[in-house]
Amino acid sequence: MNIRKHSYARNLFLLIAALAVVTSIASAQVTLTQLSQDTFTDGASQHASEVEPGAYAWGSTIVTAFQVARIYSGGGADIGFATSTDSGATWTNGYLPGLTIYEGNGLNDAASDASVAYDALHNTWLISVLPIGNNTAVSVSRSTDGINWQNPVPVTTLGSPDKNWIVCDNTATSKFYGHCYSEWDDTDQGDLIEMSTSTDGGLTWSKEMHTLADDYGIGGVPVVRPNGTVVVPINGFNGDVVAFTSANGGKSWGAAVNVSSDTTHNEAGNLRSAGLVSSAIDAKGNVYVAWSDCRYRTSCAENDIVYSTSSNGKKWSAVQRVPIDPTTSTVDHFITGLAVDPTTSGAKAHVALAYYYYPVSNCGNACQLYAGFIQSSTAGKTWSNAETLSGPMKLTWLPNTFSGYMVADYISVAFVGGKAFPIFASAGPNSGTLLDEAMFTTATGQDASRPEEEFLTAEGDQPIPGAHSDHGPREFLDQEDRIPVSGQRPPERD
Repeated sequence: MNIRKHSYARNLFLLIAALAVVTSIASAQVTLTQLSQDTFTDGASQHASEVEPGAYAWGSTIVTAFQVARIYSGGGADIGFATSTDSGATWTNGYLPGLTIYEGNGLNDAASDASVAYDALHNTWLISVLPIGNNTAVSVSRSTDGINWQNPVPVTTLGSPDKNWIVCDNTATSKFYGHCYSEWDDTDQGDLIEMSTSTDGGLTWSKEMHTLADDYGIGGVPVVRPNGTVVVPINGFNGDVVAFTSANGGKSWGAAVNVSSDTTHNEAGNLRSAGLVSSAIDAKGNVYVAWSDCRYRTSCAENDIVYSTSSNGKKWSAVQRVPIDPTTSTVDHFITGLAVDPTTSGAKAHVALAYYYYPVSNCGNACQLYAGFIQSSTAGKTWSNAETLSGPMKLTWLPNTFSGYMVADYISVAFVGGKAFPIFASAGPNSGTLLDEAMFTTATGQDASRPEEEFLTAEGDQPIPGAHSDHGPREFLDQEDRIPVSGQRPPERD
């Protein structure tokens, strides 16, 4: 397979073995490290582009995976990865073998929706992927070191899955230690939610299972509590966020319960923004779920990031706003990546949030895109000042897709040694038809914030009475030609 050390060379087709190079992004408040670069040359893709990172950390290792060389009609030429085994100091990157026709003798035309997990019992890293163009519907690539990857194994070959995710039970005292759980929705069945379980490090997977109520949704992000209960927050299909659980190691899945309404503003500029949820869990098993929401804004003109919490996945708190900007501002916030330091919990949980934003929501065709970051060491009671990670970016610097210009449907944050590493796509100016979009993180991670330095609070903020989304139901697209499917709510296939 093609293992590559990071290079910051702008020549797309020249690959130089080197340690990750630190570089600054214009207007950013932090120093960034570029993690990877699209080196493909196929005619189907938009080069050089990388989008939509998933990530996970265990010990001193961080693994992130993402689409490389985005294709207009769906997915990328392959799934790339970037791995640090020294707490984010240096990175190694490459491509997953055996997935696509462009890398390692794969059979698929593209690959999409990468999600990363680690199985501590079996010492195995897992990257869940949607292959596009062959019979496998969800697959998992496996590695014992996060750098050398095996050819993928199928999770399911049935239906038309979308927005897969993966997680493993890594609590040694759990009855289900070493169980890994894969989630997706099947667009062939109107986005019926499906789950599968592996007990052998991702080598084999159980038959697909549904929830007790045969629930429908998209973008489930499962987490596992220390007692082994799996909690799966997900976007429901009635304008709400819901969650469902399993307390028996994936033998059955309960009916979804309501978390909150999902009141959204539609981003300007033809930006692809799916409004998916992001979830995280603290050391005691308290679950957080976050999403973009406009309930605090007059006329639903901008989105904030909001969140709800639960100690068991069944009863959820009232929605709280992340006070990135005042509710009177013009700033629009969207596309989230949420994480909690796994060594913290309760009132001292260290919460980190990465996101994208427009300084002016109503920006028409002149939108300026930024990546931002904010954190709390008081479980969301108080927050640090927000930081700009990257930007401004013109939307025309991004690869185009059938549903708009793309940086991601989701981004990620990984914690190592008490530091948060937000992982996101950032773009520079085009060079002719060649783009300049790649994966980045902060060079040394974001230090844990201190309560005495956190002055932002959403205390007293109240939703606007009668707030409702400023757009109708999102159109959903079929697998083959991505033509709107009347009466269904699944977002785009990949």
